[in-house]
Amino acid sequence: MTEQKHNNGNVNVEDAVSQSEAFLIKNKNLIIIGIIAIIVIVVGFIMHKHLYAEPREEKAQAALFKGQDLFAQDAYELAINGDNAGYIGFLQVADQYSGTKAANLAKAYAGLSYAQLGEYEKALTYLNDFNGKDQMVGAAVIGAMGNCYAQLGQLDKATASLLKAADKANSNTISPIFLQQAGEIFVSQKKYADAIKAYNQIKDKYFQSYQAMNIDKFIEQAELLSK
Repeated sequence: MTEQKHNNGNVNVEDAVSQSEAFLIKNKNLIIIGIIAIIVIVVGFIMHKHLYAEPREEKAQAALFKGQDLFAQDAYELAINGDNAGYIGFLQVADQYSGTKAANLAKAYAGLSYAQLGEYEKALTYLNDFNGKDQMVGAAVIGAMGNCYAQLGQLDKATASLLKAADKANSNTISPIFLQQAGEIFVSQKKYADAIKAYNQIKDKYFQSYQAMNIDKFIEQAELLSK
């Protein structure tokens, strides 16, 4: 009887490990895409609401507009470098209109575009250069940086960025996403106490979120693996 219980425990641990690995493999890119969608929606609202009246800002926003359209169509290389048909590209917008809100936003778009192309080092360069004062947009960019670090295997930087993003956003919408991903990375590092802490934050603080619906399962897995 004892031996059977022990064997069942081993099976449960193996299942937990495989489920954690599957989550990491399947969801990294999906989370990046989700973050990008949030940024596109939020940023579009911010830019239209708070656009400066100065001609230079207006020109910068006009130059950025085509890139946003290309970005939404997944034409990331054209969005970054331009289309040879009048649109100069995110990189040139950031350079030529330095100091404007549109130029700052172009850096975020360039970073996210590079991330979608799998060029994570370049992505981090531009994402890190983005000045994200807005709570949601800034948090989304930090979370995207965490995903880039994860893809590069820099897992400590990944979890630090994801936890920072969750704290900055303080939102039922995106904070639990970052916390759950951080927890899964902690599990892959065998840092089970840190994983449990991240999961419990979802359970206690963001209990109305979608992620909270199944978080007990992840907590149980981490607790089982820690024994």
